[in-house]
Amino acid sequence: MAPGPAGRTPVFERRVAGGGRDAGGGPAEKVVALTFDADMTADQGPRAASGERFDNPELVALLRRLNVPSTVFMTGRWAEEYPAQAKAIGTDPLFEVANHSYSHHAFSSPCYGLPVVGRNAMTRDVERAFTAFRKAGVRNVVPYFRFPGGCYDDTALRALAPANVTAVQWDVISGDAFATDAGAVAEQVLDGVRPGSLVVMHCTRSAAPVTEAAVRRIVPELRERGYRFVKVSELMEDGS
Repeated sequence: MAPGPAGRTPVFERRVAGGGRDAGGGPAEKVVALTFDADMTADQGPRAASGERFDNPELVALLRRLNVPSTVFMTGRWAEEYPAQAKAIGTDPLFEVANHSYSHHAFSSPCYGLPVVGRNAMTRDVERAFTAFRKAGVRNVVPYFRFPGGCYDDTALRALAPANVTAVQWDVISGDAFATDAGAVAEQVLDGVRPGSLVVMHCTRSAAPVTEAAVRRIVPELRERGYRFVKVSELMEDGS
């Protein structure tokens, strides 16, 4: 996407047209993008070393078995902790890898209690994540960025302009973070999806333990409704 007004980082927000119609008034194509945040903060190394799992290989394997194209928003710290998994995801044509910062610290405040990245460090934090991807051998990298927590303001959009990324938001919150009821997560997604929707989910066992089970229900039910799964890049190509 072109730079936003006054050189700000552009923001892609999938806005589904009312009545299921596209911008030209015709029926909206039944496409949906499932996106997965691979979260890990810069200071969670000791927790990982003690056995806490911030990955979810079973979920990734399920997406492969079900042949679901997906966009993974990965932190640089996650790629450093799980380089083999990062490379496997980032060299599989089923997936594309986008930037979720290096640190998973907030780019505006308040933001769910996350520590805050200083304005002068924002671009460096994003670039550090891209560097971690390259070191891990991730190849299918797209120039998209998801703000941790989805939190941003005008200062962040201006500060990130030199990073040449497009910020990606969502219109369907899965509610999988810290959820314990896979059925409730699935219902929330199935109730919220409309043609062109962009769903946010997570790819971390410790923080989202029921996502795999929810996806096992979400994918076949949406396909029964006639939906086709796409990556974020395809939504952008179609023109929001």
